[in-house]
Amino acid sequence: MHGSSTTLWGLSLLLLIALVAPPARAQDCNCTTQSGFLLRTLEYNGQKHRYQVFVPPDYTPERTWPVILFLHGAGERGTDGFKPTAVGIGQAIRMNVERFPAIVVFPQVPPGRAWFGEQAEVAMAALDEVMATYSVDPERVYLTGLSMGGHGTWYVAYHWPDRFAAIVPICGFVVFPETARGFFGELPPGQMEIQSAEDPYRKVAERIKHLPIWVFHGADDPVVPVEASRRMVEVLRELGADVQYTEYEGVGHNAWDPAYAEQALMPWLLSHRRPKK
Repeated sequence: MHGSSTTLWGLSLLLLIALVAPPARAQDCNCTTQSGFLLRTLEYNGQKHRYQVFVPPDYTPERTWPVILFLHGAGERGTDGFKPTAVGIGQAIRMNVERFPAIVVFPQVPPGRAWFGEQAEVAMAALDEVMATYSVDPERVYLTGLSMGGHGTWYVAYHWPDRFAAIVPICGFVVFPETARGFFGELPPGQMEIQSAEDPYRKVAERIKHLPIWVFHGADDPVVPVEASRRMVEVLRELGADVQYTEYEGVGHNAWDPAYAEQALMPWLLSHRRPKK
């Protein structure tokens, strides 16, 4: 038992080092040849924003690659550029990198902000910068996020409905729940356009009903009520959208770990292509 405990402790230490070790800085490497989690800096409206990009170990510019834009939750806000990779899809990639044959973009919002207004624009600018740097397939661009980033997934898809081939919102919301009111400060016009609509769910659904969508939520979520996803899925289905819904019984707010662990998720996501215009 002692030897087994030592082995487990050693593995835990290695995992901790992998999670907290500072990633390579973009200025320290030729990022078109390195793989793994790479730190980059984007300048937008005169402000610098750190973000990360995950490049698969077998990346080669000889082929085009799908791209996933990931929007983190409230707990990963900051300016370090690293925390967004520690929860959600970043953690899932570290657990089993072979399941994620795609480039993944990890923008970050600063404290007290959320994925709307300028921060959503920054996320899209990071996506565009990565797409200009690597060999990517513009018809295979995907969007996903959790909690605050689940809300961001609905918001970004609403404002850029023709950029993505499919989206995956996890424990997200369209209408701010009581637990989130006032949490993100004053809402910008783009967000109020949705919040003040007679039926915010239908307003968003009408814009994105052409997208394949897979929604996840925990049935016992104490932070974002599960009704937030149920209602959105209901409206999308009324409009004939291609939407799947997975609700985890007995799961609270953390629906992202089981969602990103779903064996069918990545094959489903990467199978979709944005229609050519």
